[in-house]
Amino acid sequence: MDIIETLKADYKKFPVDQTYSIYADNVYFQDPMTNFRGLERYKKMIQFIQTWFLNIKMDVHGIRQEKDFIKTEWTLSWNTPLPWKPRISISGWSELKTNSENLIVSHIDYWYCSRFDVLKQHFFSLNSR
Repeated sequence: MDIIETLKADYKKFPVDQTYSIYADNVYFQDPMTNFRGLERYKKMIQFIQTWFLNIKMDVHGIRQEKDFIKTEWTLSWNTPLPWKPRISISGWSELKTNSENLIVSHIDYWYCSRFDVLKQHFFSLNSR
């Protein structure tokens, strides 16, 4: 299975049973909340999402590869484990860079909204905007 097919399959079941073998040991990750380096730290981040977020859904709107660059567009949604269990939704895109071994060495997420917009979703329904 090539890297694009693997990513598509992983996104369908995200965050469960991800294929970590497509990432380099020193993979760099960044999103609007954090940045770090290392596959073990990446695995811990995915495990955190799986443990603490409820009803996680990843919708992929597009995925394309040009040489060593992969761009995915997506919407990630979940319920936060607060007493009122608000539904949170973030749309964005990921830019992945691969090395000569076709392993992902960089995974940078961008959001179409601000961190403050995400925080507001915890207190104001998406339907009330």
